Amino acid sequence: MRILGIESSSLVASAAIVTDDELTAEYTVNFKKTHSQTLLPMIDEIVRMVELDLECVDAIAVAAGPGSFTGLRIGTATAKGLGLAVKKPLIHVPTVDAMAFNVWGSGGLVCPIMDARRSQVYTGLYHMRHGIEVVRKQCAMSMEELIGCLEAMGEPVIFLGDGVPVNKKTIQERLKVPYEFAPSSHNRQRAAAVAALGMEYYKKGMTVNAADLVPDYLRKSQAEREMEAKNGQMGQ
Repeated sequence: MRILGIESSSLVASAAIVTDDELTAEYTVNFKKTHSQTLLPMIDEIVRMVELDLECVDAIAVAAGPGSFTGLRIGTATAKGLGLAVKKPLIHVPTVDAMAFNVWGSGGLVCPIMDARRSQVYTGLYHMRHGIEVVRKQCAMSMEELIGCLEAMGEPVIFLGDGVPVNKKTIQERLKVPYEFAPSSHNRQRAAAVAALGMEYYKKGMTVNAADLVPDYLRKSQAEREMEAKNGQMGQ
């Protein structure tokens, strides 16, 4: 079984191929470049390097949110285009779930945090001792709410994600339960995790066709919020 994974929900752009229980190829870049410029060339490069015809993959897994609105649109559009071209099903993988999959086997709570701006993070809570157990589904919340939730649960926590640098001081000053931060090799989004988790979903028949894949934004875009505010003022 072979799964192509695509991750573009944040600054990280990543593509990977997982074959059965083996990571065949991965190309990950955490740099300020537009995903529309990098994602397809990255996929083309790993396919070329491993001499793979994309028609040989069983499915395409994509990190479908939450995350950057632009990044998610590019990732889902890329997955949809490839899925249609090679006639393969798509696998909708929640971004935060895939991030937690990076630290499979960890004890305590795994808590990915993505910087959602506006004093919020995208997060979720997981047990990863024996695979992935979702304790709290991915959502948007303030760090104050998250810290309160973690304190109430009382378990050791491992944090990862681009929300860590933004909120590290807050965590260090306010969180009383034991915690640690994932190392650099595991603290950002990776397409390998998307593909590996996607393979588990594929085995359970959790696939969609290209037309039905919709990103999970979890909240409205800035443009939508500004439009609603403008319409509200006009209606007064």
